[in-house]
Amino acid sequence: MTLSLWGGFCLALTLFGYYSSKALYRRHQKVWFAPIVIAPLIILCVVMTLNIPLADYFKYTHWLAALLAPATIAFAVPIYRERALIKQYPITLSVGVLVGLLLGIGSSWLVGYFTSMPAELSNSLMVRSVSTPFAIVATSSFGGVPELTAMLVLITGVMGMLICEPLFKVAKIRSSVAKGVALGASAHGAGAAKASEIGRQEGVIASLTMIFTGIAMVIMAPAFAYIIN
Repeated sequence: MTLSLWGGFCLALTLFGYYSSKALYRRHQKVWFAPIVIAPLIILCVVMTLNIPLADYFKYTHWLAALLAPATIAFAVPIYRERALIKQYPITLSVGVLVGLLLGIGSSWLVGYFTSMPAELSNSLMVRSVSTPFAIVATSSFGGVPELTAMLVLITGVMGMLICEPLFKVAKIRSSVAKGVALGASAHGAGAAKASEIGRQEGVIASLTMIFTGIAMVIMAPAFAYIIN
Protein backbone atom coordinates (compact mmCIF):
# COMPACT_ATOMS: atom_id res chain seq x y z
CA MET A 1 0.00 0.00 0.00
CA THR A 2 1.34 3.42 -0.95
CA LEU A 3 2.15 6.15 1.56
CA SER A 4 -0.92 8.21 0.64
CA LEU A 5 -3.20 5.19 0.97
CA TRP A 6 -1.73 4.35 4.38
CA GLY A 7 -2.31 7.95 5.46
CA GLY A 8 -5.92 7.90 4.29
CA PHE A 9 -6.51 4.55 5.95
CA CYS A 10 -5.12 5.71 9.32
CA LEU A 11 -7.18 8.88 9.20
CA ALA A 12 -10.36 6.98 8.28
CA LEU A 13 -9.64 4.44 11.01
CA THR A 14 -9.32 7.19 13.63
CA LEU A 15 -12.54 8.91 12.59
CA PHE A 16 -14.41 5.60 12.37
CA GLY A 17 -13.21 4.56 15.82
CA TYR A 18 -14.38 7.83 17.35
CA TYR A 19 -17.77 8.22 15.69
CA SER A 20 -18.74 4.55 15.98
CA SER A 21 -17.88 4.48 19.68
CA LYS A 22 -19.73 7.77 20.17
CA ALA A 23 -22.86 6.28 18.59
CA LEU A 24 -22.52 3.20 20.79
CA TYR A 25 -22.20 5.36 23.89
CA ARG A 26 -25.35 7.27 23.03
CA ARG A 27 -27.29 4.02 22.95
CA HIS A 28 -25.67 2.52 26.06
CA GLN A 29 -24.76 5.10 28.69
CA LYS A 30 -22.04 3.00 30.28
CA VAL A 31 -18.55 4.23 31.07
CA TRP A 32 -16.86 1.31 29.28
CA PHE A 33 -18.66 2.32 26.06
CA ALA A 34 -17.28 5.87 26.18
CA PRO A 35 -15.31 6.96 23.06
CA ILE A 36 -12.19 7.49 25.15
CA VAL A 37 -12.30 3.77 26.02
CA ILE A 38 -13.61 2.08 22.87
CA ALA A 39 -12.00 4.20 20.12
CA PRO A 40 -8.38 3.58 21.24
CA LEU A 41 -9.08 -0.14 21.54
CA ILE A 42 -10.45 -0.30 17.98
CA ILE A 43 -7.50 1.66 16.62
CA LEU A 44 -4.96 -0.32 18.63
CA CYS A 45 -6.33 -3.67 17.47
CA VAL A 46 -6.25 -2.66 13.80
CA VAL A 47 -2.81 -1.03 14.04
CA MET A 48 -1.32 -4.09 15.75
CA THR A 49 -3.02 -6.52 13.38
CA LEU A 50 -1.71 -4.69 10.31
CA ASN A 51 1.67 -4.07 11.98
CA ILE A 52 1.58 -0.32 11.40
CA PRO A 53 4.44 1.38 13.31
CA LEU A 54 3.15 3.77 15.96
CA ALA A 55 5.37 6.56 14.64
CA ASP A 56 3.84 6.15 11.19
CA TYR A 57 0.32 6.23 12.58
CA PHE A 58 0.99 9.54 14.34
CA LYS A 59 2.67 10.85 11.21
CA TYR A 60 -0.42 10.18 9.13
CA THR A 61 -2.83 11.65 11.70
CA HIS A 62 -0.71 14.46 13.15
CA TRP A 63 -3.03 17.20 11.91
CA LEU A 64 -5.71 15.93 14.29
CA ALA A 65 -3.33 16.60 17.17
CA ALA A 66 -2.75 20.10 15.73
CA LEU A 67 -6.40 20.85 16.49
CA LEU A 68 -5.48 20.71 20.18
CA ALA A 69 -4.07 24.23 19.91
CA PRO A 70 -7.39 25.98 19.15
CA ALA A 71 -9.08 23.63 21.62
CA THR A 72 -6.73 24.91 24.32
CA ILE A 73 -7.58 28.53 23.50
CA ALA A 74 -11.28 27.66 23.70
CA PHE A 75 -10.79 26.79 27.38
CA ALA A 76 -11.04 30.53 28.03
CA VAL A 77 -14.78 30.35 27.31
CA PRO A 78 -15.84 28.23 30.34
CA ILE A 79 -13.49 30.21 32.57
CA TYR A 80 -15.29 33.43 31.62
CA ARG A 81 -18.73 31.85 31.68
CA GLU A 82 -18.29 30.39 35.16
CA ARG A 83 -16.38 33.31 36.69
CA ALA A 84 -19.00 33.61 39.44
CA LEU A 85 -18.34 30.03 40.50
CA ILE A 86 -14.60 30.73 40.57
CA LYS A 87 -15.23 33.64 42.93
CA GLN A 88 -17.43 31.41 45.08
CA TYR A 89 -14.84 28.64 45.55
CA PRO A 90 -11.39 30.25 45.09
CA ILE A 91 -9.67 28.38 47.92
CA THR A 92 -11.19 25.01 47.01
CA LEU A 93 -10.13 25.32 43.39
CA SER A 94 -6.65 26.58 44.30
CA VAL A 95 -6.03 23.77 46.78
CA GLY A 96 -7.39 21.22 44.32
CA VAL A 97 -5.05 22.43 41.58
CA LEU A 98 -2.01 22.45 43.87
CA VAL A 99 -2.70 19.04 45.40
CA GLY A 100 -3.51 17.56 42.01
CA LEU A 101 -0.21 18.79 40.58
CA LEU A 102 1.90 17.60 43.51
CA LEU A 103 0.24 14.19 43.75
CA GLY A 104 0.29 13.65 40.00
CA ILE A 105 3.97 14.49 39.58
CA GLY A 106 5.00 12.96 42.91
CA SER A 107 3.30 9.62 42.31
CA SER A 108 4.69 9.45 38.78
CA TRP A 109 8.20 10.16 40.05
CA LEU A 110 7.89 7.44 42.69
CA VAL A 111 6.76 4.90 40.09
CA GLY A 112 9.75 5.75 37.90
CA TYR A 113 12.16 5.77 40.84
CA PHE A 114 11.18 2.37 42.23
CA THR A 115 10.84 0.58 38.90
CA SER A 116 13.22 -0.14 36.06
CA MET A 117 11.09 1.46 33.34
CA PRO A 118 12.94 3.23 30.50
CA ALA A 119 13.76 6.90 31.02
CA GLU A 120 11.52 7.97 28.13
CA LEU A 121 8.55 6.23 29.74
CA SER A 122 9.16 7.57 33.25
CA ASN A 123 9.70 11.12 31.94
CA SER A 124 6.56 10.98 29.83
CA LEU A 125 4.62 9.76 32.88
CA MET A 126 5.17 13.00 34.81
CA VAL A 127 2.38 14.99 33.18
CA ARG A 128 -0.16 12.18 32.81
CA SER A 129 -2.76 13.84 35.09
CA VAL A 130 -3.38 16.96 32.97
CA SER A 131 -5.30 17.34 29.72
CA THR A 132 -3.54 16.37 26.49
CA PRO A 133 -3.00 19.91 25.07
CA PHE A 134 -1.22 20.97 28.25
CA ALA A 135 0.58 17.65 28.75
CA ILE A 136 2.13 17.67 25.27
CA VAL A 137 3.54 21.16 25.89
CA ALA A 138 4.75 20.42 29.43
CA THR A 139 6.30 17.02 28.75
CA SER A 140 9.31 18.56 26.97
CA SER A 141 10.46 20.06 30.27
CA PHE A 142 10.78 16.57 31.73
CA GLY A 143 12.31 15.05 28.61
CA GLY A 144 9.17 13.10 27.74
CA VAL A 145 7.94 11.94 24.35
CA PRO A 146 4.74 13.73 23.21
CA GLU A 147 3.18 10.67 21.55
CA LEU A 148 3.90 8.50 24.58
CA THR A 149 2.64 11.22 26.89
CA ALA A 150 -0.65 11.37 24.99
CA MET A 151 -1.16 7.64 25.49
CA LEU A 152 -0.41 7.85 29.22
CA VAL A 153 -2.81 10.78 29.58
CA LEU A 154 -5.49 8.68 27.90
CA ILE A 155 -4.89 5.71 30.21
CA THR A 156 -4.98 7.96 33.28
CA GLY A 157 -8.29 9.47 32.21
CA VAL A 158 -9.88 6.09 31.57
CA MET A 159 -8.73 4.77 34.95
CA GLY A 160 -10.11 7.85 36.66
CA MET A 161 -13.50 7.35 35.01
CA LEU A 162 -13.64 3.70 36.03
CA ILE A 163 -12.62 3.95 39.68
CA CYS A 164 -13.95 7.37 40.75
CA GLU A 165 -17.41 6.36 41.97
CA PRO A 166 -16.25 3.34 44.04
CA LEU A 167 -13.55 5.56 45.58
CA PHE A 168 -16.08 8.26 46.42
CA LYS A 169 -18.23 5.68 48.18
CA VAL A 170 -15.31 4.20 50.12
CA ALA A 171 -14.02 7.64 51.14
CA LYS A 172 -17.60 8.84 51.83
CA ILE A 173 -17.19 11.89 49.61
CA ARG A 174 -20.63 13.40 49.03
CA SER A 175 -19.79 17.02 48.22
CA SER A 176 -20.38 17.91 44.57
CA VAL A 177 -17.53 20.42 44.70
CA ALA A 178 -15.10 17.86 46.13
CA LYS A 179 -16.05 15.30 43.47
CA GLY A 180 -15.59 17.83 40.69
CA VAL A 181 -12.23 19.04 41.94
CA ALA A 182 -10.96 15.49 42.42
CA LEU A 183 -11.95 14.38 38.92
CA GLY A 184 -10.72 17.53 37.20
CA ALA A 185 -7.35 17.53 38.95
CA SER A 186 -6.61 13.83 38.49
CA ALA A 187 -8.40 12.62 35.36
CA HIS A 188 -8.50 15.79 33.18
CA GLY A 189 -11.02 15.73 30.29
CA ALA A 190 -12.23 12.20 30.92
CA GLY A 191 -12.77 13.06 34.55
CA ALA A 192 -14.68 16.21 33.60
CA ALA A 193 -16.92 14.16 31.29
CA LYS A 194 -17.59 11.67 34.07
CA ALA A 195 -18.25 14.50 36.52
CA SER A 196 -20.83 15.95 34.10
CA GLU A 197 -22.67 12.61 34.19
CA ILE A 198 -22.75 12.74 37.98
CA GLY A 199 -24.17 16.27 38.07
CA ARG A 200 -24.02 19.72 36.49
CA GLN A 201 -22.07 21.40 39.29
CA GLU A 202 -19.63 18.50 39.45
CA GLY A 203 -19.02 18.87 35.71
CA VAL A 204 -18.45 22.62 35.85
CA ILE A 205 -16.09 22.38 38.82
CA ALA A 206 -14.19 19.53 37.18
CA SER A 207 -13.79 21.49 33.94
CA LEU A 208 -12.47 24.56 35.74
CA THR A 209 -10.08 22.49 37.85
CA MET A 210 -8.84 20.65 34.76
CA ILE A 211 -8.13 23.92 32.96
CA PHE A 212 -6.34 25.57 35.87
CA THR A 213 -4.32 22.43 36.61
CA GLY A 214 -3.20 22.24 32.98
CA ILE A 215 -2.19 25.89 32.90
CA ALA A 216 -0.31 25.53 36.18
CA MET A 217 1.49 22.45 34.86
CA VAL A 218 2.71 24.26 31.74
CA ILE A 219 3.93 27.22 33.80
CA MET A 220 5.55 25.23 36.60
CA ALA A 221 6.87 22.23 34.64
CA PRO A 222 10.43 23.67 34.23
CA ALA A 223 10.65 24.28 37.98
CA PHE A 224 9.33 20.81 38.83
CA ALA A 225 11.74 19.22 36.34
CA TYR A 226 14.65 21.14 37.90
CA ILE A 227 13.71 19.98 41.40
CA ILE A 228 13.29 16.34 40.36
CA ASN A 229 16.51 16.22 38.38
